[in-house]
Amino acid sequence: MTFTKKHKLVIALLLLCIISIACLFVFTCLKRNKTYYTAEDFHITTVKSEIDANNNGVDDYTDILLGARIDAENHPTYDGKYWDTGYPPDNIGVCTDVIWRAFKNAGYNLRAMIDQDIKASNEQDYHIKTPDSNIDFRRVGNLYVFFSKYAENLTLDISKIEEWQPGDIVVFGSSKHIGIISDKRNKNGEPFLIHNSGQPFREEDVLRRLAKKDGITGHFRWDASKINDRIILWEE
Repeated sequence: MTFTKKHKLVIALLLLCIISIACLFVFTCLKRNKTYYTAEDFHITTVKSEIDANNNGVDDYTDILLGARIDAENHPTYDGKYWDTGYPPDNIGVCTDVIWRAFKNAGYNLRAMIDQDIKASNEQDYHIKTPDSNIDFRRVGNLYVFFSKYAENLTLDISKIEEWQPGDIVVFGSSKHIGIISDKRNKNGEPFLIHNSGQPFREEDVLRRLAKKDGITGHFRWDASKINDRIILWEE
């Protein structure tokens, strides 16, 4: 059979259509099976801090996020035992250890700042009978009080997805649990949570589940520019 130029053009167009449909099908499948999304997928502008406390060229919010992720990837064994040095080793930790390690990565000594504020405040603010520097910074309730006083207090409504930003701190229940907001999001734009409750995956899509289970009682964003006189930087 002899193909004319017209036949060849028709065949070429058919092949092009088939390839286009196949590519569209593959793209749709990949999108459907995408494990996470980013702020850009929802046209959300990621908020960056104007502060870079440790002068590493990375803003505070990003440093806090990355510090939390380092702890998640390190996957410390869940163990809330008391340590005479205050700090557990890198392979041990609980939810509150994610927070001070994240702040350390941004250049802040969260333990020292909380100790300082407990001494300067009415101890009833923290519901502490006897201050203990080795454990006070590892208690969710104390972190809640500290961030309530010195961080931006933000929405508790998960549906306002643009107001949940990487590096934000979230407290659940009656000072029951705490974590850091990830830069990863689910298909609805709700952010993942970086936290440690002994679960297999430390950065996961659980914000709504935990909110339904325990309730969100605090959503904070650290802004060091608002409390310059109380800032204590990390020193090795």
